[in-house]
Amino acid sequence: MMLGLKRLTARARFRDSGRYWESRYAQGGDSGVGSHERFAEFKADMINHFARMHDIKSMVELGCGDGAQLALAAYPSYVGVDVSPTAIALCRKRFAGDTTKSFLLHDPARPADLWELPTAELGLSLDVIFHLVEDAVFENYMTALFRAATRFVIIYSSDMTGESESPHVRHRAFTRWVEQRMVEWELLEWIPNRYPYEGDYRTGSFSDFFIYRKAGR
Repeated sequence: MMLGLKRLTARARFRDSGRYWESRYAQGGDSGVGSHERFAEFKADMINHFARMHDIKSMVELGCGDGAQLALAAYPSYVGVDVSPTAIALCRKRFAGDTTKSFLLHDPARPADLWELPTAELGLSLDVIFHLVEDAVFENYMTALFRAATRFVIIYSSDMTGESESPHVRHRAFTRWVEQRMVEWELLEWIPNRYPYEGDYRTGSFSDFFIYRKAGR
């Protein structure tokens, strides 16, 4: 009963995903456990290796957060996008003087702006999709992610349907969406998590890697 009451109270206080993340960063929070330690190292190892193997020159990431994950990256040219002004400010400060990186703020009130992002060879989405709790936000984000990429898209997320005890988490079977809506893209590889979820989010993750390639590229 107490757990159910806490869950209902949390959901009643939750307004939307954009405001949740801005409030979290503004109050000193970070991008979460998935952007630190073993999980960050796993993601960096995989993406850095993939970029080298395919000679990727440019990347755009939708949902860059506070830049903790990016600190382990070796990207030739990178654009990070986020809905949180605080997160963008943190990234710009953290990577000041690094001319290979730039950061753009996306205003959730102007969803179509995401469709006008600069294109890059590789589009990145790391631990973001299951935080897009609103259907319209999810649709717009996914469309923008694939529009911005010219060769590959790498998604690191859960791929299932269901809500969570946390109001800012909603799992989505996004691979079905891609199959139905992005027919010019094919799933190149699925890479299971090195640290699968076994009941404790601090030691295991429900996210896996899904790598897409545009047909003919």
